[in-house]
Amino acid sequence: MSLDFSVKDVIHHIMVKFVYAFLPKAKKKFNLKAVHQPELDIHGVASKAAVYNIATSAKVIEDGLKAGLELMYYLAADGYRIRTPLFNLKIRVPGEYDGIESHLPDGTFPVARLQTSADFRKYIKERVQVVIDGIDQRDGLIAEAYDEATGLTDETATMGNILTIRGCGLKIKFDEALASGAGVYFKPETGLPQKVSVIAVNEPRTLKVLVPETLTEGTAYSLAIFTQSSTRGHNHLLKDMRDMRSDFTLTAQK
Repeated sequence: MSLDFSVKDVIHHIMVKFVYAFLPKAKKKFNLKAVHQPELDIHGVASKAAVYNIATSAKVIEDGLKAGLELMYYLAADGYRIRTPLFNLKIRVPGEYDGIESHLPDGTFPVARLQTSADFRKYIKERVQVVIDGIDQRDGLIAEAYDEATGLTDETATMGNILTIRGCGLKIKFDEALASGAGVYFKPETGLPQKVSVIAVNEPRTLKVLVPETLTEGTAYSLAIFTQSSTRGHNHLLKDMRDMRSDFTLTAQK
């Protein structure tokens, strides 16, 4: 199935800024990060149809997307390999075996492997231009959060397990006067944030924290970090607390 991208013959422009490199083995000082990346659910995607000159009604698109994705959900789970204009999907069974097993080892289960389609990769390569707009001047950055239990990035937070947060200017430091406010918090869209009680690794580019077991399963949380450390690498404490917020949410799970 090939994808016809002739609906609107445009060159897309993505605005990006330099952010300080956060991966431990980074060889250069900066990464590039897109500045404007709003999140869209299926309803949001459908609502943009008119913007891109698609004549089909938003309601038809939304209903079709929901039905199509639900069908692929079950087909992939039944072992079908799914090929779509945007991605290819299949089930993989991880692990190494002696060949005499009659069932999967405890803790091992099938996983979904999703890869963008060749047509879409080609479209991105040919039609997306990156516009570099200087250095991100924010005072610290939460770049990504890796769930050690699931192996997923920027998606889940497994309660009672380790979450690795990467970015810059992350180190938690504070004086006695502001100690109660400093730390890492899980913040729901509504309700009170919950503070992390255990920080196993506390470095400028990496935090390893224990996800609170008191989060509500299925609820989406953003991350907030409050610290008096300086992003310029000095050891002295800032006079006031600075804060960082993630531009992604993590769904709490057991």
